[in-house]
Amino acid sequence: MLKMKKILAIKFKYLGDVAVAIPSLRALREAFPKAALHVLVAEEAAPLIKHLDWIDRIWEFPRKRGHGSIRRSLPLLLDLRKEHFDRSVDFVGNDRGALLSRLIGAQRRLGVIAPKGFWGRRFCYTERIEEADLNKHEIVRDLMVLQKWDIPFPLEPRIEIRPNPALQADARSINPYPVLAHISTSQPKKEWPLEHWNQLYELARKAHIHMCFSAGPSDREQALLRGLKRLNAYIPVLEKIPDLETFIAVLAQSKVLISPDTAPLHIAAGLDIATIALFGATASHRWAPLGSKHVVLQGELCPCSGHAHTCQCQRHCMATIRPETVFNKLKLASTNF
Repeated sequence: MLKMKKILAIKFKYLGDVAVAIPSLRALREAFPKAALHVLVAEEAAPLIKHLDWIDRIWEFPRKRGHGSIRRSLPLLLDLRKEHFDRSVDFVGNDRGALLSRLIGAQRRLGVIAPKGFWGRRFCYTERIEEADLNKHEIVRDLMVLQKWDIPFPLEPRIEIRPNPALQADARSINPYPVLAHISTSQPKKEWPLEHWNQLYELARKAHIHMCFSAGPSDREQALLRGLKRLNAYIPVLEKIPDLETFIAVLAQSKVLISPDTAPLHIAAGLDIATIALFGATASHRWAPLGSKHVVLQGELCPCSGHAHTCQCQRHCMATIRPETVFNKLKLASTNF
């Protein structure tokens, strides 16, 4: 490889998308061990990579889900231009990533040929690579972008996430349970019925497997926990966790995570925690954690659109995953603690 002084990796989209890009960031680090590796992500996703000591600098773009700030973005953009990057790579190829790639102005700018978008997107990059097909895992799709630079595909790509050591003591007091069940997602169609969670809890309780329940910070997601408590007042639930960095530290206390298709699955995998993933309308072959510690349970066939927010069918595919099936997988996982 040619000597590089400074490289910028760009990954926008959601928390899970940033998590699955971490193996590609590691591949960049290993391909250019002496270069300074910078990463640009939305500020809400920065805690996912904040404590990886092999990343030299993290740039937090002032954007939270669905909202940006031009006033706050401009100073950051000017500072990025001053870095004079040798190379940049945009793993997504959407309009935002393309424009930022061009404005930041690295000498070599690699981007994905993604569908749709504004007509001038192709002029934002100096090098382009075709977007990998959707039959491949998202980790693989990101790694394939780096083939343009002849960066080797790793033998065992894995997500790496590190909790903030300063939060560990408080996290242990928040979550003393070996099993954490995260019950919410950004789309209700991906969620397992509350009645099923209650049945799973009762099966685990009778088997002396201690578990608690968590949900995302939105009002709708927190309402799910209240609904679960109405079904069973004895179910232990975690109080609303204020930020992602704290959630990572809290999750790190568990040995097993049970969750539908949402970012905590990837966070758990990055923390080397065993997972039991519940999938329905979304594709487990693209998004489920990789490796022998991770189990995937897929609901029955579902015609719902991947973009639909709620289930459109009479029979919710997630409801076809039985609590007894999940419990049997949990029993196997619990032999390790």
